[in-house]
Amino acid sequence: MRESIHAALKEAQNSEDKCRLAVLRLIAAAVKDRDIANRNAGRDPVSDQELHDILTKMVKQREKSVAEYEQSGRLELADQERYESEVISEFLPPKMDEAELKQACAAVVEDTGAEGLRDMGKCMNKLKKQFPGQMDFTKASGIVRGMLR
Repeated sequence: MRESIHAALKEAQNSEDKCRLAVLRLIAAAVKDRDIANRNAGRDPVSDQELHDILTKMVKQREKSVAEYEQSGRLELADQERYESEVISEFLPPKMDEAELKQACAAVVEDTGAEGLRDMGKCMNKLKKQFPGQMDFTKASGIVRGMLR
């Protein structure tokens, strides 16, 4: 994942796409900051899972900003945040659609042998391990809850 970010950064520099370049530099800076923090703590550089977490957090921050900007009527800033979110999302795995989400939830409920709401945590933990960043876990939670009732 780190290589694809670096390649995209070089491509944006060569094509002189200043907006995309700025977003990619933000990503690179966030990764470098985490690498430095890990080094100071005596840990390895950022893994792909940590990189995924960093990018997911960046997307969530921008989604929150979009809502705030739209609420205050600053649509040009909301558009900028949406663009940044799209660029960052390019490096994340695609999100599951509704049908895939239901199918994955049903499979996990069956695999874990869940029979009631008390098994909800077990199902959600398994979903989070199997599909990190690929699904909206809030929606998945509602689907699993419906299946276990």
